[in-house]
Amino acid sequence: MGEHHVADEYEMPTGTLMKGKRGVITGVANHQSIAWGIASQLAAQGAELAFLHLPGMERRVTPLAESVGAKLIAPADVTDDASMDEAFGAVAKTFGQIDFFLHAIAFANKDELKGSFVDNTTREGFLRAMNISAFSFVDCARRAAALMPEAGGSIVTLTYMGSERAIPNYNTMGVAKAALEAATRYAARDLGPKGIRVNALSPGAMKTLSLAGISGGRGMLAKGRSLSAMKEDTSMEGVAGAALWLMSDLGKSTTGEVIHVDAGFHIMGFSDDEGREG
Repeated sequence: MGEHHVADEYEMPTGTLMKGKRGVITGVANHQSIAWGIASQLAAQGAELAFLHLPGMERRVTPLAESVGAKLIAPADVTDDASMDEAFGAVAKTFGQIDFFLHAIAFANKDELKGSFVDNTTREGFLRAMNISAFSFVDCARRAAALMPEAGGSIVTLTYMGSERAIPNYNTMGVAKAALEAATRYAARDLGPKGIRVNALSPGAMKTLSLAGISGGRGMLAKGRSLSAMKEDTSMEGVAGAALWLMSDLGKSTTGEVIHVDAGFHIMGFSDDEGREG
């Protein structure tokens, strides 16, 4: 059970940027989750956190959440309105108002995350991926915005380059992430007058449970490193630092953006490695 103190795994700068701010974290599955890295950084800067998790994940999430003094740990099934009503009711009861919300929820059938996108995508699988990965963000944004103060707040979601480029095996998830990014812009426009900023972070491939679900996912790590401008892996500290910027007052005036935190992977044309070998 070495997961109890995993906040120590990362070099998260401490401070007071989030002091007095309260918010909700979704999508923590284990200590490698990007959502957990972000939660660790926000907590290190003084944020008070509530965690909403996939039903059945209590045993994995609770020790992590407790290690950063979580004020609430509750299940939330994004495909079920009654479950969402209950979860956000618990958040309202615990915090009253919230200043930030992290949406880190996505799913596509494993059978469709391999091989041919055209041949392997089913109606049921496509609609399920869109429901959990894109519509859930719209639903969460509406519910979170209703709990934010007059001064506004910040909503952040997680996406991936597979929304913009055709990445092998990413398939339906790439289409869902494209929808998620469009939804980010529309939500930013809608909620802007209320002072609520809405942005997406697009990290490079990282060693998470989500990546493990994609055929050839491990290869994406090595590929991402070799094709990146910096020739290095995407760091959890870098992604969490970008989230801190967007969630804190440092992010004022930034909304509707998709911020790439991928060691420059997204800017590259083709690799020059072949010509340099040897």
